[in-house]
Amino acid sequence: MILHFSRIAGAALIATALLSGNAGAQTTTAKLDESLRESVDRGCPGPQSVIITVEPGYREGLRLALAAHGDVVTGEFPAINAIAADIHCDDLLTLAGFGSIRAVSANATVGVSAAKATKAKARKPARHTTPVSKPLKEAAKTVRELEGLAAKTLKKVAFQTLGAGMIREIKPMSLMLVPSDEGLTDDVTGATTTSYGYKTLAGNGIGVAVIDSGIEPGVDFDGRITAFYDFTRGGIKAVTPHDDYGHGTHVAGLIGSEYVGVAPYARLIGLKVLDRKGQGTTDNVVRAIEFAIENRHLLGINVLNLSLGHPIYEPAATDPLVQAVEHAVRSGLAVVVAAGNFGMNPKTDEVGYAGIVSPANAPSAVTAGAVNTFDTVTRDDDRVAPYSSRGPSWYDGFAKPDVVAPGHNMLSVAAAGSTLRKVQEERGNKGNYMKLSGTSMAAGVTSGVVALVLQANHRLTPNTLKAVLEYTAIPVALADGTRYDALTQGAGQIQTEGAVILAGAINPAAAVGEGWLTTTVSPSTTIGRQVYAWSQSIVWGQRRVAGRTLLSEQRPAWATNIVWGEGLGDEDDNIVWGNLFDDDDNIVWGNAFDEDDNIVWGNNIVWGNDDDNIVWGNLADDDDNIVWGNLFDDDDNIVWGNNIVWGNSLIGMSLDDDNIVWGNLDDDNIVWGNLDDDNIVWGNLYDDNIVWGNNDDDNIVWGNLDDDNIVWGNSARLGSIFTWSGGVIGGHASLARARRVLRNGSH
Repeated sequence: MILHFSRIAGAALIATALLSGNAGAQTTTAKLDESLRESVDRGCPGPQSVIITVEPGYREGLRLALAAHGDVVTGEFPAINAIAADIHCDDLLTLAGFGSIRAVSANATVGVSAAKATKAKARKPARHTTPVSKPLKEAAKTVRELEGLAAKTLKKVAFQTLGAGMIREIKPMSLMLVPSDEGLTDDVTGATTTSYGYKTLAGNGIGVAVIDSGIEPGVDFDGRITAFYDFTRGGIKAVTPHDDYGHGTHVAGLIGSEYVGVAPYARLIGLKVLDRKGQGTTDNVVRAIEFAIENRHLLGINVLNLSLGHPIYEPAATDPLVQAVEHAVRSGLAVVVAAGNFGMNPKTDEVGYAGIVSPANAPSAVTAGAVNTFDTVTRDDDRVAPYSSRGPSWYDGFAKPDVVAPGHNMLSVAAAGSTLRKVQEERGNKGNYMKLSGTSMAAGVTSGVVALVLQANHRLTPNTLKAVLEYTAIPVALADGTRYDALTQGAGQIQTEGAVILAGAINPAAAVGEGWLTTTVSPSTTIGRQVYAWSQSIVWGQRRVAGRTLLSEQRPAWATNIVWGEGLGDEDDNIVWGNLFDDDDNIVWGNAFDEDDNIVWGNNIVWGNDDDNIVWGNLADDDDNIVWGNLFDDDDNIVWGNNIVWGNSLIGMSLDDDNIVWGNLDDDNIVWGNLDDDNIVWGNLYDDNIVWGNNDDDNIVWGNLDDDNIVWGNSARLGSIFTWSGGVIGGHASLARARRVLRNGSH
């Protein structure tokens, strides 16, 4: 059935509104993301779950039109002007042809950025059939507390290498809690005076919303899970905190466990969007983000942690998840996101680039990669974990991650009865704590540091906070002293002490152009009796901005309405940064860190050649679980759905065997940098050459596929001025001017 808005009975006004911005409906895939384009090519049977983003003022008309047509509207997202719906497959092209429709995106499956699942089914925690005496309960609590203290001892080295030390022991004011169903701005069911939903009326504790699989209450979080809502059961329900998968509890433990958390006095707000398999849907994550934005004051939310994601199917400017994250940042929330665990081919152990997931490609989010500290205090032996996703991001070429943090073999809370805990128990690892690895863990650690920094200065804007984390980061290097490039480690590895000291010295009330440091700050930190210099830099867009004066004054870039990485003027933004920009210090297109340090990606930009597909699977041994893969099904399907790979089915180049080959076929190395005319060539694949660089107006062309060229515009420019005043974020980002050369030749 084809959707004809103009034929809907009693909906003439709706049709007029939808069509007014369009010269006529066109059958085109221009506004469909890659996943939906592939579905159309396959002749997708059955309804499609999508998120439709419209131009301002058209959302109500679209909702009525879809309902009248028999499509099922499953959600509305005012902040990003979008509607989630299950629509007829035949309607995809029709919708994409209307001028009032900005984009049609798959309601993609999201999954976690850590841990390994099994075929075993999760069991509910055992229930006592007879009352348990108070003395027995107290005895059990005492045993659990002793176990927690033992775990805290094991984490001592981790806190020292993070520079957390004594800082994490600073206790904020006690909290005052009351039931949370009163005054919430979204429809919430199940909220009663006996539920676990609360709002903060007073207290200095920083609130971190963990958007994940849930949080299991216990002595680690004693009284500090101040709100809990379930988004996986349809709608928004205030329920008793729980976690049937175990991932969210582990992440929350790294953030704020009394024994193993970086910020043991932070308040935790659980927003459950993942099920017992560690899977969820994009619309529920967007719904949770919008809920957090709308209720941030009532629930006392300062930080969002998103240790989850999905493959990047479209530019950031139209990705619903990215847009939701950007709106959260514009509202004043700090958002920490896991980079993803696709930095290494799980078959060959070969490191590759461009594995960043959504929403880790959100410009203003703090995207965290993972570091292996080898359980030592010194930073000298720290290495970026090979599985940690590297930049740049697909479509936009954003430089990510922003920072890296400890994420390998991280000890944290194991939720009783959860899927992940049962996996550990089947391997002989018993107890209430377990080790997991991945950028999920790194994001949790980063959120803990963010909570401590905001506790030191809660008036910091998200951009200022991000700048503080990057500026005080300590660059990670290999054994020979060579630093990892910026697309591997961002500005470097975060550290708590320096970030807290610098944040505490900042006076955010200073006027633009005025000095805002209230005391002198030395740009170094001592860890394990060794002094480490800070990076004294940030990655802004595709550029590295550096200098001791970078954070010495209030700047326009730190304002809440500024999208991270956007330009504020003309000609490389010298109006903003002046001499802090080094002409040769372009992270993506030229040099990084050192003056002569062109980024050369070696033999492979992602996974390699031959039949070496990008599979989003498992990298695991007994105590080193990296998860993006669900082994629940007999054919080992991936968390993202039915064996999603990156090939001609979704993104990138199309070869006969559906490989993405970015690199060495014979002697065609991949080089990013300054060639004679500033062209950048990515490997010659037969006649499908990939060229980045100057093409008349400096366009970037990916892949000369006859029917599926992707053109990226204006690669060398950081972008024109763009401040947020509502609407879409990233529309003017450099490299975000993506346009597709359609199969029919139209744009």
